[in-house]
Amino acid sequence: MRYVILRDDDTNAFTSVEHLERLYRPFLDRGLPVNLATIPNVSTEVICPDGKREGFLRFANGKTQTHRAIGDNPALVRYLKESSGYHIIQHGYDHGYHEFESGNQEDISRRLREGARLLTEAGLPRSRTFVAPYDRFSRVSLQETARHFDVISSGWFELGRLPYGWWPEYSLKKAFRRPHWKVGATRLLTHPGCLLSYHRPCSSMLDEIKKAVAGRKLTVLVTHWWEYFRGNHPDDAFIEVLHQTAAWLASQPEIKVIAFDDLIESQSSISVV
Repeated sequence: MRYVILRDDDTNAFTSVEHLERLYRPFLDRGLPVNLATIPNVSTEVICPDGKREGFLRFANGKTQTHRAIGDNPALVRYLKESSGYHIIQHGYDHGYHEFESGNQEDISRRLREGARLLTEAGLPRSRTFVAPYDRFSRVSLQETARHFDVISSGWFELGRLPYGWWPEYSLKKAFRRPHWKVGATRLLTHPGCLLSYHRPCSSMLDEIKKAVAGRKLTVLVTHWWEYFRGNHPDDAFIEVLHQTAAWLASQPEIKVIAFDDLIESQSSISVV
């Protein structure tokens, strides 16, 4: 059996119910879980290195406050709670650019705690999985995050940013070319890049997904909901590839789509190597 976890990043107070419903109804109707990496208190001032605002902020509709908590969108929260199949995981605190590259342990701890508080105060379940914005950690933030979460999902891990005590496990991961590894009780998962992305051609996207899944016992597929709605109209071709992915995953008896929580609760019955 091979396992797939679908991770959609950047759900926040400006995300609309209509966008998520358009993208993920084919998954939910097939009983395929969707993990939404959710920003607890999204910043409206995130600027990327190219000088442009983050892509998901085009849906802020001119809001001038510097932050919006997820609970400020009650329609979205209600939809997430009422729609079976969505799983909420914590995505940073406010998605500030490289906010978890800080070496300030007190600030990192505050962001983790405050983010968790805002999610639970909105009525969403406590997340046991963490995703850092831009997949960037410092040595301090990795160690602190592992104290709070059972799973850390990232694109990669760098030796120079790891706590020194993690180096032996990381060396084994590299030696055996494992995409996933563990430190103590914390699972550290990597993904094969954002295979569902507007930066990739639609014509080959599903084939690349199939190759990635075939090469791993557990594959984390990462996408971003706002990429499907970049212009004034939905990117229908891109959305169709996402829906084809749902149909393909559901049709494969040797593939099981799971949530991060399923991995945690399975103990050792689901292999992560």
